[in-house]
Amino acid sequence: MTGPAFLRKPSRIQESAPVQRRIRCQPFAQVVGQSAWRMTLLHDRPDDLVLWVTRGQGRIVVNGVRRGLGVNNAVVLPAGTLMSVELGAQALAQVIQSPPGTAPRMPTTPMHLRPRDTFAQAELTGEIEAMQREIARDRPHVQDALGAHLTLVAVWLERQRSDGLLDSPPENAGDRLVRRYAELLVQHHRSERVMADYADMLDVTPTHLTRVCKAACGRSAAEILTERVIHAAREMLAEPEPPIGAVADALGFSSAAYFSRFVQMHTGATPSALRLRSGRDAPAAPLGVRRA
Repeated sequence: MTGPAFLRKPSRIQESAPVQRRIRCQPFAQVVGQSAWRMTLLHDRPDDLVLWVTRGQGRIVVNGVRRGLGVNNAVVLPAGTLMSVELGAQALAQVIQSPPGTAPRMPTTPMHLRPRDTFAQAELTGEIEAMQREIARDRPHVQDALGAHLTLVAVWLERQRSDGLLDSPPENAGDRLVRRYAELLVQHHRSERVMADYADMLDVTPTHLTRVCKAACGRSAAEILTERVIHAAREMLAEPEPPIGAVADALGFSSAAYFSRFVQMHTGATPSALRLRSGRDAPAAPLGVRRA
């Protein structure tokens, strides 16, 4: 039985006309809506994200390495970072999304901060609340105001890092390998490369790559690749267009029928059912750039 074409041959991706991306600041629950997959499946995004957890616990995977999340944790996820976020049912978090380069001081590499000072915690919460008030009022120059607040958030992040609050355990050889694999997937996950090709690019065996991926995040190397493609499929199916056959072609599948079987195998629903469900479960605000 042959695998999907996205694992065997290059695909042609058609991008829709660019849409203007704006600074947004929303509760985590509003970002995902009823579609938890938007965050729980491994993916990369066109915008910088700042995640601020204020209640509960969860887990995050950043460039293939899994970490725990807790109360008063701030995480920076620059655009192009392979990531996923899972929060517990009782968790509360806020998400700031911004186009890269909006705030010059915004970190360009992932950061995980655990500030313990209550004043520092209140500072970030205050900036987020101010941004959400601006969005709710929708006054003229709202994006300019949000940009100013985002700059203050970036300064806050830099101050916490300068104070030594960056939670960054030493990176071992396995973590470095998984990070390099994640970076390659961001660039090439729509190409003809199979997992073994990535292992060859990294100068390791497929068995070793799978072993270190399992140790780092609980997913095999092949599962990481498949999960990234499933997210891309669901993202495209969340829009009313293009037709499902065009989605299959864009993702490099040899046929729409095989694409349908593949999606159903990994999601429990057909592409048509997913598209219908996405129309009901769409988040309150658009996420990133639409693809067609």
